Amino acid sequence: MLQKPKDTLQLIVHESDIPHEGKGKLIPQSFTPTAIMELPKKETRMLQTIVRAGVAGAAALLFLLAGTVGFGVLAQQGQVASPIVTVIDPYTLETTTLDNGPQIALSQANFFIQTRDAFIDDAMTFVEIDLTRKQVRYFDAGVLAQTAEIIRSAEPGSWWETPSGMYEVVRRDESFFSSLAQADLPWTIAFEENFIIHGEPTYPDGSAVRSDFMGGGVWLANDDAEVLFAAAKAGTPVLVHSAAVARDSFVYEPPVPDITVPHYFVADIENDTVLAASDLDDPAAIASLTKLMTAVIAAEELQLDKRVFVTSPNFVTSLIPRLSNRSSVSMYSLMQLLLVESSNEASEVIATELGREEFIAAMNTKARQLGMLHTTFADPSGLSSENVSTVGDLYRLTQYIYDNRRFIFDITKDINLPSSYEGGDFAGLVNFNEIEDTTGFIGGKVGETLAAGQTSISLHELSIKGTTRTVVVIILGSEGRTADVQSLVSFVEEQFGD
Repeated sequence: MLQKPKDTLQLIVHESDIPHEGKGKLIPQSFTPTAIMELPKKETRMLQTIVRAGVAGAAALLFLLAGTVGFGVLAQQGQVASPIVTVIDPYTLETTTLDNGPQIALSQANFFIQTRDAFIDDAMTFVEIDLTRKQVRYFDAGVLAQTAEIIRSAEPGSWWETPSGMYEVVRRDESFFSSLAQADLPWTIAFEENFIIHGEPTYPDGSAVRSDFMGGGVWLANDDAEVLFAAAKAGTPVLVHSAAVARDSFVYEPPVPDITVPHYFVADIENDTVLAASDLDDPAAIASLTKLMTAVIAAEELQLDKRVFVTSPNFVTSLIPRLSNRSSVSMYSLMQLLLVESSNEASEVIATELGREEFIAAMNTKARQLGMLHTTFADPSGLSSENVSTVGDLYRLTQYIYDNRRFIFDITKDINLPSSYEGGDFAGLVNFNEIEDTTGFIGGKVGETLAAGQTSISLHELSIKGTTRTVVVIILGSEGRTADVQSLVSFVEEQFGD
């Protein structure tokens, strides 16, 4: 899965949208009204957490390419010791409750920090264990009462290794003898049974353990452990953070053709199987591939069946100018010019309908919503070299269009759609997108500028093991687009075809 998270969480306090300062208090952030959840009728303090997962590395093979977006609700009800944390998918509204136990979400630093701050804001009594910062803290009714340094934590893979999660104290022993470690562990506080905080271990004869001693959980100095032992009663919540294990950059790849294009990506779009890829997060100029996002924003923000006045922009030109003698044109016809003939004039006329700056801002907002974290749009046409993306991000966009706005790809193949949008103001359009002598082309977009070289996104229906599969091919920075796409399609057919 492709991903590097940034700004993964925001917090919204429902009780008031007026910022208030003070120790342990959260300042509410700006938010979209549609993201607000209705407060329960009973007296319950609630905090909404918006979680945006980023793109992981190439080794994850893109199974989460579309990214994940969720809401969370943190609630403390009455005298319940532990809070209830619920993740809500904003698209499906499906909810998942994070029960006590290991929770991978808490390995994300922002999620952990904001959850801890929510505990503080709700005046909870709890233990915080931050294994990344090697620190244990105890909060009494939201007030920091103790801070202790972690001398050592459990060895990775050991019985006592403590994963990120939410727990509660289940037992306490002033002196606990571990038969597994063959050592006495003073001032032991156990949560989830096998996870423990304790003082400095000693052997049964009272001597200090050796420096290579492998037993035990979270070690504190004896004085610190004793103070914490006295304070943390049974049932006290324990919040644990340990940074996710960094993965190495090794990637298994099938052999690829001898092509010189620096950025390429091939995948089965229906099941996210990556068949060949270069560096997924290496940004490059994308030229007119930008127009796919322009089409998405037009389809979602503008009426495609309306007619608009045309003032042909004098700061852009198109290979085939078609708007100079027009006073009005249908928005759908503009979409045809945009996607079939890659009209720069059409892109600017479309953007003007919303307001050019607002339109470009909407393009960048949509990119973030889709998890395109390495993408920037500077104009609606792709003429600017500042329109940059990666093959991984462009696959996210391709997936979104394929799953939700497939008529855009139908237009790129110059298909007359069986709807009220069928036909248009222009006849005899020249389709720039088709790749000559390439199997099963069913849609896509090409681009070319001096900064970007030749670029392409194309979808192909190929016969794989007797089944028709839809394969997407993305290339950036090509010097011979047609030959490169042909090579990659042929590669798939030779490696995986009938």
